[in-house]
Amino acid sequence: MKDKIIDILRDSQDNFVSGQRISEMFNVSRAAIWKNINSLKEKGYVIESVSRKGYRLTSTPDLLTHQEIKRYLKTKKIEFKIIYYTSIESTNIKAKELASDGLEEGAVIIAEEQTSGKGRLGRSWTSPKSKGIWMSLILRPNISPLEASKITQIAAAAVCKSISELGIKAYIKWPNDIILNNKKVCGILTEISAELNKVNYIVIGIGVNANIDEKEFPQEIKDKATSLKSACNKEVSRKDLTARIINNFEELYLELIDDNTIKKSIEICKESSILLGKKIRIIDKDREKLATAIDLTDEGELLVKNENGKIEKIISGEISVRGLNGYV
Repeated sequence: MKDKIIDILRDSQDNFVSGQRISEMFNVSRAAIWKNINSLKEKGYVIESVSRKGYRLTSTPDLLTHQEIKRYLKTKKIEFKIIYYTSIESTNIKAKELASDGLEEGAVIIAEEQTSGKGRLGRSWTSPKSKGIWMSLILRPNISPLEASKITQIAAAAVCKSISELGIKAYIKWPNDIILNNKKVCGILTEISAELNKVNYIVIGIGVNANIDEKEFPQEIKDKATSLKSACNKEVSRKDLTARIINNFEELYLELIDDNTIKKSIEICKESSILLGKKIRIIDKDREKLATAIDLTDEGELLVKNENGKIEKIISGEISVRGLNGYV
């Protein structure tokens, strides 16, 4: 009922809606409406109450609920359903559980807080409450398991494009990091359940440091993590950015599903690459070698030139790429 009340107040276009009218819509008492209004206020909705006039919505909180995000969604083919948690261990863990239980493609697990956020290669991810975008998408593409890494490139392109739409120039550190001011502002974690020639599901986890203050980052990552707030000196709308990411992701994802190509994603990844043309360190477990990043293939592999002049393809997986003298 609370979600429907918010819709009614939004649709009133700044006009008051009487408690009597709302109670008649739901066939409940005015006291029940008053109780729901107070509950909405506790969640951060600013609702003006005036005797004999009723209620008027004057401000909404930056919550990542389906109710708040749906107004910004412009998806055309996939129905993205937001499943919202105030606090959760990990959106990727929950998404994999739900996907294993048969939840359909397009489900988006979003939490205000992760208590055990996951990063690539088993690393942890700091996810403070209401400060970032912590979400995981469930996908069921009809592709070979060998093509799963393409989803990471699509996600990286979608996030980078979405941040750029806010007027903030972002860069991509292949394969899964979004960079601002030479620090990580977003990480992407792709996990897959597959058989030999069939993808059961793919979970794509996206963590964006939206409104974290610099002082809030743990000491061990202060030198390589940043937030959008730090970059533009003001808070960004998390619900707007979340919807932009989903909208852009669908457009780029459908290119793969419908046309069997990720050309648009690769173009964005190339244009926004922070590695191409630079000398890099390629780290594979305990081994490390130097090379120059020269291009991305149409499949999303990183082309590098080794010190001996040999060209080779690097496929994301257990390999990490770093700048010559630091993170980028």
